[in-house]
Amino acid sequence: MLRIGHGYDVHQLVEGRRCIIGGVDIPHDRGLLGHSDADVLAHALADAILGACRGGDIGKLFPDTDPAYEGADSLVLLSRVMEYARERGYEFVDADCTLACQEPKITPYRDQMRENLSRALGVSVECVGVKATTTERLGWEGEGKGIGAWAVCLLEQRC
Repeated sequence: MLRIGHGYDVHQLVEGRRCIIGGVDIPHDRGLLGHSDADVLAHALADAILGACRGGDIGKLFPDTDPAYEGADSLVLLSRVMEYARERGYEFVDADCTLACQEPKITPYRDQMRENLSRALGVSVECVGVKATTTERLGWEGEGKGIGAWAVCLLEQRC
């Protein structure tokens, strides 16, 4: 049986934080605010996987009230989410992800993001798509206040 999952995440851009997206530490004057490393892309993809295997959301597995996850590497969390799905009989088939941000520019880092995400999931890089939009300076993403990410994934339940 095939299952589709959808994930969405958003983090505010603030001074004094690193800007980690898809496991890439992007040089930028501001970074993403969050309990973990605030990797908005990894979080959206984790939620998509959890949605497909009916596992709730990333906050259920890794609550932001738990000090154990403060500053956590989101690629490690993503890997644990995939382990969770596999333990329940699901295998990853494919994912497509979209980032919405005016800045930083994503294109120079897209391939590394795909490689990082696929490595965390234990799948081929060809199974993970990443793209970005600027929103034409509209909304909070376009105003440079934060970054949003959407992800859809396809899992297959093993018999």
